[in-house]
Amino acid sequence: MTERREPSSIDLAQEPAPDAVAHEGAAPGRPGASGALLDPRILAAWREWLAALATDAEAAIAAAHVYGELGPEAREAWLDVLAEDAPKLQVPAVAIYAPLLSVEGDAARRARIEGAIGEGEEGERPSRPPGGFALRGIAPGGDRVVALVTPLYLRFVRVLWCRYLPEDGIAWARHDPIVRAEEAPGPGLLVDGAHLEATPMKLVIEELCHAILAQRRKGAELPPSLQLCADLFDAHLEGDPLP
Repeated sequence: MTERREPSSIDLAQEPAPDAVAHEGAAPGRPGASGALLDPRILAAWREWLAALATDAEAAIAAAHVYGELGPEAREAWLDVLAEDAPKLQVPAVAIYAPLLSVEGDAARRARIEGAIGEGEEGERPSRPPGGFALRGIAPGGDRVVALVTPLYLRFVRVLWCRYLPEDGIAWARHDPIVRAEEAPGPGLLVDGAHLEATPMKLVIEELCHAILAQRRKGAELPPSLQLCADLFDAHLEGDPLP
C-alpha cells in the first residue's frame, strides 16, 4: 500500500522559518497600542510600511508571516494599533487587513478583521473576490492530491494543498496564505507522485467535503489548514460548518 505522506521540501516550497520574515518588506518597529513608542520617525516608518501593503508584494507577504508568528496578545495589540492608524491612511482597508485575515484562525479576531474591512469599504460586508481554479491528480494508491488557488486581493492568491480520499478522510493539508498570483501552481506539477491537472473547482470542493465528513465520522481532527479555508467548504456542509 502506498504511504500517504505529507509533502516534503522537494515536493513543495519549505515553510518559512520564524526568522525568515526579517527580510526586505518586513514590518518596521511598530508602536504599541498604549502609545509607548511615540518617536515620529518610528510612526512615519510604520505608516509608510502600512501604505506599501497596497502595492508591495514583499510587504504584504511579510505582514502575513509576522502576524502569523505572533501570540494572541500581540495580535490584539497589532489590531488595536491598526484601528488607530488605518483610517489616517489613503489605503484600502482590504490591503491592510487581508494579509492578517489570511493567517488568522481565531473566530473572534477574524470577525474583528472582517468588520474593519467592511467599515473601510463603506459598511459593505467584505467578500472574497470571485474566481480561482483547482488542480487535481491521482497518486499511486488512488488518493487525490489537489491545489485550490483562490484570490485574496490585488495580485495575491492563497493556495490550499491537500491529499485525501473522499470516502476515507484527509491524509494531509497545507495552506500557503498569501502568494503572488504569478507564482501560483499550474498544471503539470508533480506532488506525491500525482500529476496535477486543471479540474473544475466544484468537483474538487465536493470531493473534499466528502473527505471532511469522513474525517469527522472517524472522530479525527481536521488539519488547521482546512479550518483557515473554511469559507470554501461551509456552503457545502449542510449547516454543519467547519469550526
